[in-house]
Amino acid sequence: MSLTSTFASFVLSSCVLISPLTKAEEISPISAAITRGVDFLVSHQNSNGSWGSAAHTKDLNIYAPLPGAHQAFRAGASGLALSGLIDAADARPEVIAAIEKAAGWTASELPKLRRADQTTTYNVWGHAYGLRAMSRLYQRESNPAKKAEWARLAQEQVELVDRYEDVNGGWGYLDVFDGLTTQKPSGLPTAFTTATVLLAMDQARSVMGVTLNEKLVKHAIAGLNYQREPDFSYAYSFAHRMRPRADINRPAGSLGRSQSCNAALRVFGEKAITDEVLTTWANRFLAREGFLSNARKRPVPHEGQFRIAGYFYYYGIYYFTESVKLLPKASHAAYAEKLATILLERQEKDGSWWDYPLYDYHQAYGTGYSLMALAWCRAALADPAKATP
Repeated sequence: MSLTSTFASFVLSSCVLISPLTKAEEISPISAAITRGVDFLVSHQNSNGSWGSAAHTKDLNIYAPLPGAHQAFRAGASGLALSGLIDAADARPEVIAAIEKAAGWTASELPKLRRADQTTTYNVWGHAYGLRAMSRLYQRESNPAKKAEWARLAQEQVELVDRYEDVNGGWGYLDVFDGLTTQKPSGLPTAFTTATVLLAMDQARSVMGVTLNEKLVKHAIAGLNYQREPDFSYAYSFAHRMRPRADINRPAGSLGRSQSCNAALRVFGEKAITDEVLTTWANRFLAREGFLSNARKRPVPHEGQFRIAGYFYYYGIYYFTESVKLLPKASHAAYAEKLATILLERQEKDGSWWDYPLYDYHQAYGTGYSLMALAWCRAALADPAKATP
């Protein structure tokens, strides 16, 4: 299936986040898929503007101490869903209304987000993806006072996530392994959580001018580098670095997270992350996407080969785009065509995308990741010179 000819006749404006769609885009396969994804999110938005709930449990559920874990899950899923809606650039009134409702929930609820208890720091996902959403809300806002308020709220999110940096550098989501109760987490920083936070903070700094704690950033980068292998795969966590050839830490086990980790190190100035490294991992991801997909929709965490969990699939898809964006623009269209073909094939009948049954959050986060990725694909194929917002 080739998508190139479909896009030869239309051109996007320079900002994929807020640009209206042209008639040619409206009938393209990618734009049709984006519209279906947008329709899913609009129709499944909670009345308060968020997405997801603690419903749809199963026999094996992700550990989630109440109520804070679900507040974090909802914050992360909602940040991704809102970001996907904005990137979709759909100007229909019902979509704009959904964005405005979600913006109100974000401004009201994100400042309240904290860790559930001493055993989990799921809230860092909510802070990170809240920052992603706020960066987009800032960009689409024309009122200077409202832009300033989004920047203020984003600075607050940076300071909140800073509280939960691990003593070993970086961020994790569990703190249950050493039996200690400490104000600053001393549990399990993971490479991909650290990369997720760093990339969100970098975007907020670039877009809104938020200030980062450089000492903390350097500590996090050092922690990420400790988990980096010579082949630029990444150990699953700080503790896993001591077993580099364990299956979860090898290149196959790292396939879904190496994109985000390499991208984070690159944007923060790590010279070892060259174009060659990014290209190697981009090509590897596309060549082995089916291998990663083998774990998709499996209900048990890390049930796949090399201990791959289903929830790494759309995470890997989205951060593939974040990594490829750092390569020369001339390479973007070819990658976008291949990625779009995959995403069109993976879309569900109801318009959503999902990879792991996580209570009732999975369709929101999977669709958010996919809409952001497809919006980039659409821009890259329309005009390679304008593919990066």
